[in-house]
Amino acid sequence: MQHLDILIYAGWIIPVEPENVVYEQHAIGIQDGKIVAVLPSSEAVRHFSARITHRLTTHLLIPGLINAHTHAAMTLFRSFADDLHLEEWLNDKIWPAEKTHVSKTFVADGTRLAIAEMLRGGVTCFNDMYFFPEVVAKVAEEAGIRATLGLILLEFPTAWAKDADEYLKKGREVHDAYREHPLIKTALAPHAPYSVSDTSLTSAQAMAEELDLPVHIHLHETASEIENAVEKHGERPLTRLEKLGLLSPRLMAVHATQLKNEEINLLASLGVNVIHCPESNLKLASGLCPVTKLLNAGVNVALGTDGAASNDDLDMLGEMRTAALLGKAVSKDASSVPAATALSMATINGAKALGIEALTGSLVPGKSADVVAINMLDIETQPIYNPLSQLVYAVGRDKVTDVWVAGKHLLKSRTLTSLNVHEIKSKTYSWRDKILSQ
Repeated sequence: MQHLDILIYAGWIIPVEPENVVYEQHAIGIQDGKIVAVLPSSEAVRHFSARITHRLTTHLLIPGLINAHTHAAMTLFRSFADDLHLEEWLNDKIWPAEKTHVSKTFVADGTRLAIAEMLRGGVTCFNDMYFFPEVVAKVAEEAGIRATLGLILLEFPTAWAKDADEYLKKGREVHDAYREHPLIKTALAPHAPYSVSDTSLTSAQAMAEELDLPVHIHLHETASEIENAVEKHGERPLTRLEKLGLLSPRLMAVHATQLKNEEINLLASLGVNVIHCPESNLKLASGLCPVTKLLNAGVNVALGTDGAASNDDLDMLGEMRTAALLGKAVSKDASSVPAATALSMATINGAKALGIEALTGSLVPGKSADVVAINMLDIETQPIYNPLSQLVYAVGRDKVTDVWVAGKHLLKSRTLTSLNVHEIKSKTYSWRDKILSQ
């Protein structure tokens, strides 16, 4: 009998790889932070013992959810500027508020709030795009969550950098500081084609190639973005990025609500990843991402919440449900974006977009033990015919009871083990009062 660190017995396990498979009465064995076995509970009893054993026989285990597009610290702007068009929301509300309030302390406190929310909702990895990524890294490291830091790039000065050269210089320093970290990765993050010049985009692409990093960018988010680009540059943003050499498997194109059929085929042929943010797109009336067409063309589509300032939550279970329902409405086909696809978008597809699919995104031996336990016993999830459908269409994040990242128990019976909730709330209240007073 082999002795392990952790053995989790569950009523059901959805491994994601292979897709659309549910294991009933199975167990996961964990050693040194990695999955070593996924097998029937009856076999686990015979073959394994463990230092810690969890008997979650009324629970469903899934891979940790991957929030593939966030602005984590913007949780402090949750519901700050609602019911506005994107341009008004961004230019008249968010950017002026950021100019006044964003600092290292703001980013640290906002990111802690975001991580606490995400962990309680089953998110074990987030892909961020915000200022002071070195602060985000420190907070994520303290919390024990997996993160990809967006090395933000803009043309105009902010609290973090004064110009494009300084953004790139500081970004390289952050990358160098975390290049060997087991949980923290980096990505080049030019904000958008309309806020970054050709020269800076070319520099970002060269740096991404040199350091072998993903590139994370808002792209084709609204119709007005396309119209303004055609007026200014004489071409659509995708065409411009193609000419600059940015369209490749390392690119994560966020939103992508404005796509022609030929552009979908272009994304597929060049291996570009699309990050779908359905609830943010709906709230800001940005447009509807043609998810079914993208998937049918072979594009890797992952899910993100966007920031809490435009969502207004970081609920990836809710995002899965919205993505599945919206996919059906947009395609006018009830079989579009089935439950298994929605779950893949929130797990393994996000891992592929970030280039970490060998580490996480599914529950298979050899990968990191990024595991989420969901209570299926409550009245809201009964009766259970298909646990996978139930997960996507009926389960709320309040059913998430336990979360492990690399085998560390970060949420235990709904209690965060690495974050002080009372302190987070106190600082959040202080920021609310400060923002309201100015």
